[in-house]
Amino acid sequence: MHENIQKLKHSEFTDIPTRKGGLKPSRFSVAPMLDWTDRHCRYFHRLLSKEALLYTEMVTTGAIIHGKGDYLAYNEQEHPLALQLGGSEPQALAHCAKIAQERGYDEINLNVGCPSDRVQNGRFGACLMGEAALVADCVKAMQDVIDIPVTVKTRIGIDEQDSYEFLCDFIDTVVKNSECDHFVIHARKAWLSGLSPKENREIPPLDYPRVYQLKKDFPQLMLSINGGIKSLEEAKQHLQHVDGVMIGREAYQNPAILAHVDRELFDQTAPVTDTVEVVKALYPYIEQELSRGTYLGHITRHILGIFQGIPGARQWRRHLSENAHKPGADIMTVEKALEMVTERM
Repeated sequence: MHENIQKLKHSEFTDIPTRKGGLKPSRFSVAPMLDWTDRHCRYFHRLLSKEALLYTEMVTTGAIIHGKGDYLAYNEQEHPLALQLGGSEPQALAHCAKIAQERGYDEINLNVGCPSDRVQNGRFGACLMGEAALVADCVKAMQDVIDIPVTVKTRIGIDEQDSYEFLCDFIDTVVKNSECDHFVIHARKAWLSGLSPKENREIPPLDYPRVYQLKKDFPQLMLSINGGIKSLEEAKQHLQHVDGVMIGREAYQNPAILAHVDRELFDQTAPVTDTVEVVKALYPYIEQELSRGTYLGHITRHILGIFQGIPGARQWRRHLSENAHKPGADIMTVEKALEMVTERM
């Protein structure tokens, strides 16, 4: 076994203190997804599951510090809610983390996994796996100014640096130089050139056993697994080896999966959420947002997949897709689409 693993397993880090802020690491979370997990999406997902930990889209430190919009806006109903930050300057990250804590976020997550060219040009995302000491400095800078947990979402490797030893060295360095005790591991390596972000989610092979081994070698850490997980049955299998499961695209494209999370992964006595009732429960939120000038389509694009596999689902999607973007589209548009499902039940 690699000497750093042996060293860490027998070091003072064996007893990492209880997480700051009192937020328990979630057994299940919905992944941060750029252009998808905005505040409307998260409000909808919270109606489906009370227990899932929700993440924002990645927000850069530059957007928060210099942007004209409010990139930290959210609804109080979204808790527990984590902010994913993109950046590599410790002082800027600390500044943004402090603002986020003041705004009420429950966790800060540092993006060390996104492989896009734009992100690399900003010197953050997956390229930071090659700068473990800097990642540790970033995490420590945030921990020094806030009381809520700081976590890291990363890959299992980058480019030709994809050995298990490399992954262990990265984790070892971050843990030894900060109090980070929770990593979310996307079980694919990232190619920093030659592949698009979409291809990086599909082409590099998944290596779940590597993440399982990481948990065995770093038992004192809390590890969540991410990448290619499409069902709660798969999630249960992973939870036999790691502490948490993060699902991304499947949760977005087939959000009905979230209706079963609380019962299947948290409390067997919890009711399964009724998806029709969830759509109706969204009405007051929609009306409130419309009164503030939000376009209906900005909300309904996140709920198109809720009835996947149910009679009337195609008509539901078509009606919303064709009408929600029209001027004056309101709650009646959603009600009409819902009738196309309920009349077939």
